[in-house]
Amino acid sequence: MSQRQRMGNQPMIVLSEESQRTSGKDAQTMNITAGKAVAESVRTTLGPKGMDKMLVDSTGGVVVTNDGVTILKEMDIDHPAANMIVEVSETQEEEVGDGTTSAVVVAGELLDQAEELLDQDIHATTLAQGFRQAAAKAKEILEGEAIEVTEDDRETLTEIAATAMTGKGAESAKDELADLVVDAVLAVADDDGIDTENVSVEKVVGGSIDESELVEGVIVDKERVNENMPYAVEDANVALFDGAIEVQETEIDTEVNVTDPDQLQQFLDQEEKQLREMVDQLVDVGADVVFVDGGIDDMAQHYLAKEGILAIRRAKSDDLNRLARATGGQIVATLEDLDEDDLGFAGSVAQKDVGGDERIFVEDVEQARSVTLILRGGTEHVVDEVERAVDDSLGVVRTTLLEGAVLPGGGAPETELALQLRDFADSVGGREQLAVEAFADALEVIPRTLAENAGLDPIDSLVDLRSRHDGGELGAGLDAYTGDVIDMEEEGVVEPLGVKTQAIESATEAAVMILRIDDVIAAGDLKGGSSDDGGDDAGAPGGAGGMGGMGGMGGMGGAM
Repeated sequence: MSQRQRMGNQPMIVLSEESQRTSGKDAQTMNITAGKAVAESVRTTLGPKGMDKMLVDSTGGVVVTNDGVTILKEMDIDHPAANMIVEVSETQEEEVGDGTTSAVVVAGELLDQAEELLDQDIHATTLAQGFRQAAAKAKEILEGEAIEVTEDDRETLTEIAATAMTGKGAESAKDELADLVVDAVLAVADDDGIDTENVSVEKVVGGSIDESELVEGVIVDKERVNENMPYAVEDANVALFDGAIEVQETEIDTEVNVTDPDQLQQFLDQEEKQLREMVDQLVDVGADVVFVDGGIDDMAQHYLAKEGILAIRRAKSDDLNRLARATGGQIVATLEDLDEDDLGFAGSVAQKDVGGDERIFVEDVEQARSVTLILRGGTEHVVDEVERAVDDSLGVVRTTLLEGAVLPGGGAPETELALQLRDFADSVGGREQLAVEAFADALEVIPRTLAENAGLDPIDSLVDLRSRHDGGELGAGLDAYTGDVIDMEEEGVVEPLGVKTQAIESATEAAVMILRIDDVIAAGDLKGGSSDDGGDDAGAPGGAGGMGGMGGMGGMGGAM
């Protein structure tokens, strides 16, 4: 539509004919509806009794998961306001590794509460101010109630790891996996912090989840390059070479004219000599195993095998870095630079069969600063979901160790926050008071959804929770399995403080940003997908598709 303003009798065209503009209340309603639709799409996955989603992409690939961030990434969402809510889940995943669904559900509920206040003519700026005050107060309350944890408190760390896996595909073996996760994180922790990139995850289809194991060392998904090389080497000196054991190609194209068979033989002998020298360099420094970034010439393979050296070619740079951390070796760029000090050490380097695939295991290292988790499962979909659960679990254990503080789970923090924020609202005064009260109501969506997803009555559960918190029980949360309100801390259901504070901060910022938009000016049509590509209006709850809503999300309509 074009936007015209009259200057005298002359109309002035401001926007192009293709542009689409939605202003004022319409823009707010459209954005709020789109944001709520995203939250609604993941809400049923929350908690230990959450359901899974099956996501089918355009090529027919299937993902079955209840991991919030995975669902939102896989869904084809076009609407810009809806994408702001997706960003909340991505930020949550990057920062703390878990709590993505909670963050998105809270953001959606804040928008829902805001809509009612906007209908009562409360200005969006007032709402934004009230929400920000409430979020700051909520963070303060949570930090005051957090329980301290140290890396020596292994039991709590294991409980945190298990809580992060509850309700996901790995739940059947969560206790065994939680132990492995804690061992892995503690192994890679060093003075510089904790980088979970040093915990490599290898997925193996076959066997059951509880057959998963932690290898204190590195597993490289390669095989030895030559059949004549040893399968295993004990007490191995390991060389790491970021290059290739091949004859170097010249930089410029050259042509060699051979007039005599002896010249050709001379040429070949020279190449062979070069390769022999490279292998001799490895022998001289005492290398038993060599990992090479590039290729290894057939002749060099023959020489290496003759010397009893186990060689692996085309190792990824990530693998080389992990091997350097695990064995204490240095990665060298040229073999001439290699000396004994550059070699790493491993008690065992062996080629082993895992689920029908041959891999190289580098184990028995002095200090495993890089470890590998082998995850097993009956089918590929199961293993993929176990990997997502373990990934979340690694994130929360890391966050806990860095922050040193945890909170009870089961909706306990949110119920306590709602209670204290209602008291705080009285001291705020003005119209912001209504926004703070709305914020408190919005937080109760977490215990309410936990109850709904467990097939319990949400009103009964919420009343029970509120009365227990009124009586001063900070840790009272909902046991989704029995429907009882119990002390979550005693029960060992705890989660990191950082997961909760980050979820509230991200959700508040996203909701405030969406509420402050009063004009949407789009260069083209906002609708996104057309009925041809499955992006019709059916997919977005509340008709959001029809208002330039969820775009391609319509295609997921049946799957939700």
